[in-house]
Amino acid sequence: MTSTPMQRYFAHRWAYPATLLGAFALFWLALAIRPLYRQDWLLENLLVVVAVPLFVATFRRLRFSNGAYVALFVFFVLHEVGAHYTYSLVPYDRWFEALTGHALNHALGLERNHYDRLIHFAYGLLILPASVELLDAVAPPRGVWRWLLPVLFVMSHSTIYELVEWAAAEVFGGELGQAYLGTQGDIWDAQKDMALATLGAVLAQLAVQWRRRRRAR
Repeated sequence: MTSTPMQRYFAHRWAYPATLLGAFALFWLALAIRPLYRQDWLLENLLVVVAVPLFVATFRRLRFSNGAYVALFVFFVLHEVGAHYTYSLVPYDRWFEALTGHALNHALGLERNHYDRLIHFAYGLLILPASVELLDAVAPPRGVWRWLLPVLFVMSHSTIYELVEWAAAEVFGGELGQAYLGTQGDIWDAQKDMALATLGAVLAQLAVQWRRRRRAR
């Protein structure tokens, strides 16, 4: 049976991640237009400027699964939404009310903007699959470490990011420092963010290992 041009395209090893990269580039360009706070947008995009080229440069040595690339794509898209509006001002409550007629924060009894908390949870949930595959490729863990190491790996990133936020707030100070830090007056913000990233990583690890065991059967 003759394959279609689309099937021939996606038969290439690079096709799927290249398509996601192109889609992300378009999304990034759209959200780069008139962000709410340009300086904060620049700080938030340091992560993208470092991470995305790194994934491209190492593609030939380590190609992640399509599922891991989709998870990375979703995380970076969510991150770009936060960068465009600044995390503490993403109008998700207004969007939800426009769709349903009800305010999400009011329905859930929330008193602050929780988009940043969502992204920290999403970080653990969506970065974990690629972390598992990275460790399997460069330092395959055995026994219980197969379960623990990927989660600890993600937790270390979460901790480092909180330290980077603190350092940036100290260096830049003022409105920019507060916008980047995004604590919204919560003295336990960093701890809660790290806990949510850990929870996301644990849930993702359970799903990844369950799927692997099911395939092994």
